[in-house]
Amino acid sequence: MDSLLAERFGRNLRRRADLSQRELAGLIELARTEISLLERGLRLPRLDTVLKLSAGVESSPCELLDGLRWLPGRRVDGAFTVEEPRSDFSRRTTS
Repeated sequence: MDSLLAERFGRNLRRRADLSQRELAGLIELARTEISLLERGLRLPRLDTVLKLSAGVESSPCELLDGLRWLPGRRVDGAFTVEEPRSDFSRRTTS
């Protein structure tokens, strides 16, 4: 399930980033290769990285986590869920 979470986070990040990986990495002081891994869904970010990324793409952390939820379990272990992206979900535009 972690790979589904990482893939969805990466999709959310790509849709909100109007910068190149290099530009975003320089802006938030993260390696470009780390941005690449996150965008491709190969790595899950730490909380501090989510906050940096949200500032860098001028988005809220909630928008980067859109479609990701934790469902607690009562008699069994809880589980993460990944919702399908909305079809009207498009890249952020600046005016």
